[in-house]
Amino acid sequence: MEGGGSSGGGGTGTGGGGTDVELLCKTLQVEHKLFYFDLKENPRGRYLKISEKTSATRSTIIVPVSGIVWFLDLFNYYVNNDEQEVFSKELQLDTKVFYFDIGENKRGRFLKISEASVSRNRSTIIVPAGSARDEGWAAFRNILAEINEASRLFALNNQQNSEPSERLAGLSDDVGAGFISGHIAQPASTSDLSVDRTVELPPQDEIGNLGVSKVIRADQKRFFFDLGSNNRGHFLRISEVAGSDRSSIILPLSGLKQFHEMVGHFVEITKDRIEGMTGANVRTVESQR
Repeated sequence: MEGGGSSGGGGTGTGGGGTDVELLCKTLQVEHKLFYFDLKENPRGRYLKISEKTSATRSTIIVPVSGIVWFLDLFNYYVNNDEQEVFSKELQLDTKVFYFDIGENKRGRFLKISEASVSRNRSTIIVPAGSARDEGWAAFRNILAEINEASRLFALNNQQNSEPSERLAGLSDDVGAGFISGHIAQPASTSDLSVDRTVELPPQDEIGNLGVSKVIRADQKRFFFDLGSNNRGHFLRISEVAGSDRSSIILPLSGLKQFHEMVGHFVEITKDRIEGMTGANVRTVESQR
């Protein structure tokens, strides 16, 4: 298997009427297939175009920029569960639904990814697992990780150019994509992860981690919830991460109930608007589609 990539310059692409700009291009060969990854941008936003090319056919799916990290998580799920039973998945992103189905033929296992939307005919790409330990899926996953990181940097650069943001010195965002459970019903990902300390916190050796940590994603941000303790008592640390920027608040346990009630109040008064939102939704499918 061979893989490679190069940066792309200006160009046109799908859905932009000649106004699409290529931000990044990657190419991957898995067995007899070539896959082209094109990160593009037009006035409506950024997206990833993934094309599968064989000697006889070419097929393309279009992934919104908010879906790249979900594709990465799903490929992590299939790669990391090599010796365990894996299930088909459905990923809903705004007005699109992507179906992930495991199959097998005389060449070996493969992952079929289908895109269905109201604006495009259904399109499918098929990614072979590869000859040894799912190397094809792993290589596909690695390119998705590179593109996801590049997309974050593009977003960060755009943010800095449009509105200067305060950078927190000495902080690193070394937490990768979380594992997607087979029964996710909302755009959230959980993992037992620790959050880097910020300037507001006492030295690390004065903080006791109680072993309870959670992370959720909302749009391009991640929010980490860490239960900890120091010489002043227990607290909940909530950290917001957007690109390489991170900020935190420290909530004493004595105020946790009030905080919960206040958040519940705003959930209730915005319920109609929240229920009308369409975000990412991943669910397990019992049988192949």
